[in-house]
Amino acid sequence: MNLLFKALNDPTRRAILEMLRDGDLTAGDIADRFEMTKPSISHHLDLLRQADLVTNYRRGQFIYYSLNMSVLDEIAAWLSQFKKS
Repeated sequence: MNLLFKALNDPTRRAILEMLRDGDLTAGDIADRFEMTKPSISHHLDLLRQADLVTNYRRGQFIYYSLNMSVLDEIAAWLSQFKKS
């Protein structure tokens, strides 16, 4: 759970999750949308993957990233228990 909150704590990682809401993207596509180095984006993607918020798969020479909806659904369900009716 600590990895999860660490991953969500950073605005760049939250922005990456928002981008992936619209569909899978390559690491290069994601990096092109930020003004930071590709190794920095790779670090953010690795932290998201370690927290199971994203998954990745290889297609040819590209690595695609996608949201792990099952983990996001679990987080939403867990957080909803704190909401008062």
